[in-house]
Amino acid sequence: MSKPFASSADLEEKTETLEVLDNGVYALTAEGDPNVGAVEGEDFLVCIEARATPAAARDWLAKLRQHTDKPIKYLVLTHYHAVRVLGASAFGAEHIIASETTRKLIEERGKQDWDSEFGRMPRLFKQPEEIPGLTWPTQTFDSHMSIDLGGNRGQLDLQFCGRGHTAGDIAVWHDKSKTLFAGDLVEAQAALYTGDAFHMDWSAGTLDRVKAFGAEKLIGGRGAVALGRADCEAAIEQTRSFLTGMIEHVGAAHRRGGTLKDAFEATHEALEPKFGRWPIFEHCLPFNVQRLWDEFEGIDWPRIWTMERDREVWAQLQG
Repeated sequence: MSKPFASSADLEEKTETLEVLDNGVYALTAEGDPNVGAVEGEDFLVCIEARATPAAARDWLAKLRQHTDKPIKYLVLTHYHAVRVLGASAFGAEHIIASETTRKLIEERGKQDWDSEFGRMPRLFKQPEEIPGLTWPTQTFDSHMSIDLGGNRGQLDLQFCGRGHTAGDIAVWHDKSKTLFAGDLVEAQAALYTGDAFHMDWSAGTLDRVKAFGAEKLIGGRGAVALGRADCEAAIEQTRSFLTGMIEHVGAAHRRGGTLKDAFEATHEALEPKFGRWPIFEHCLPFNVQRLWDEFEGIDWPRIWTMERDREVWAQLQG
């Protein structure tokens, strides 16, 4: 029997937890749902990630407003996926910042991704009728940008660390508090989505550069906040382990002339004991294996996911 499509059967609301990680440094986690965060400047806020809809974003902002009433000057988007960006209008930010590559990805595939993710994860799209359209950055950069927080609050460094979860992911580093908002480049006890990824780059040089920050507090795309240097490095290495496990088993199936289904079954068998209990493992793995198979086929740039392609791959691999 085919499993319910992606996260379509995941309808249970998650408990949201706002954590104050340092003076003016905030993270909101939600039992494996996408994480968001914020950092206070002297007289403004920088918010990181926007959630899937304005209504979902307002829920987060209501919790944040219990701690600070500073105006939101910057909204930073680590990458282009719909569940991370379509709630941007709720923030009223002066500037919406992303990498230039992310802007190009929105232009190339933003509408298809919106439709795809709405079908895969309907629960995250609270009051979707309020979404005004695609979210476009007002400010972009190629590799690095800094935001001076003013006073004695230090600065935020926005850094492209290499191709990874997408072609344009950035990490957000606050050196003063040793806090890293890693976006979906790192997950802490949550499965990875790699359907638009560059597995070989991500598992090697990109994660090496993420690790080089030396974070003592790490907020990944999903899962718990990692606290302490050892736990931060463990989250990074858990992410690497997921990727290298996929590369090993999909690659082996490809080299022996197997099928995509063979690759999926071998990878599922190998990864399920360690990662299968974590959020969105079953949801993500078919799309992950298809993308990695494409890489072994020599397709460097990820193919665009559509609702139709989603269903075809799901039926083939999870059917």
